[in-house]
Amino acid sequence: MRTKRIELVVSALILYAGWATAMGAAGFGEEHLLRDIDGVIYGTIERMTHGKWTVLFFLTTDCPIANQYAPEIQRICNDYSPKGAQCFLVYVDPSTTTAAVRKHLKEYNYTLPAILDSDHKLVKLAGATVSSEVAVFSDTGQLQYRGRINNFYAGLGAPRQRVTQHDLRDALDALSTGRRVLAPSTQAFGCFIPE
Repeated sequence: MRTKRIELVVSALILYAGWATAMGAAGFGEEHLLRDIDGVIYGTIERMTHGKWTVLFFLTTDCPIANQYAPEIQRICNDYSPKGAQCFLVYVDPSTTTAAVRKHLKEYNYTLPAILDSDHKLVKLAGATVSSEVAVFSDTGQLQYRGRINNFYAGLGAPRQRVTQHDLRDALDALSTGRRVLAPSTQAFGCFIPE
């Protein structure tokens, strides 16, 4: 009986090792896992379990530029979620705590999943440099768009009277209709992502 148990345990370990290797090769490794602050796993950048695109908004809790975008971020996610966009707020300051993220979510009425990216794995994958920058990945992990949400800010501390370019919306419109994103990279303005 004891020998049978040992054989079963060894078999299970071999199966798990094979599964883990296969999942790593298929893009299910821990490296780009999308896990929110409540521990909910949404898949990985390389293989989403829901949606056609992963939309990452890179934020810090204290960036006034990024905070001004909060209503528009919510609107974009509400508008494009039915079309296949899965939105995440990615908090990038290594000193930010889960409690600070929860407070920020409440202050700005966010209802989106929040991820702590303290080790900057998602920042590096996207090439993000500022808080308020956004990156859109296909469901196979291809970067489709990185840059600003819109042109509300012409530069640091220089907001416009009116938005004239809706870069993220244009990118998501193109993707949702099977077209190529015409401007896959734009210059975002915001607070520099802390090391």
